[in-house]
Amino acid sequence: MEGLSDDALVQVAAYFQALAEPTRLQILNFLRQQERNVGELAQLCGYSSANISRHLALLTQHGLVSRQARGNSAYYRIADPAVYELCDLVCGNIARQLERTAPKRAAFAEPAARRARPRPSPTRASSSTKRG
Repeated sequence: MEGLSDDALVQVAAYFQALAEPTRLQILNFLRQQERNVGELAQLCGYSSANISRHLALLTQHGLVSRQARGNSAYYRIADPAVYELCDLVCGNIARQLERTAPKRAAFAEPAARRARPRPSPTRASSSTKRG
């Protein structure tokens, strides 16, 4: 991105913004398997066809998917498979970050686990103190 104009950076940001929505990422994952129409994607994603159509319009606008009309249906496919390389790169980076922070998170989980353990009942505690 070094040396890009402000206008170019706005375009880059818009591209990332198109990817910054879980439903659109889900659509891209389903299109990774095969091309699909709006109805199929709506059923797979669990959303209305109108909702999926709006997401597909944005993905098409940014060149991530392409549309082909066939009879009464429009089928969508990935326009640039390099988007998966980008997503895989991001997923790998997130996985590495989670691995690095796991020990820090575990430190917070350990006190909670100790608090969650059942404490001895007062009768047991008092009987154990009488013995010793």
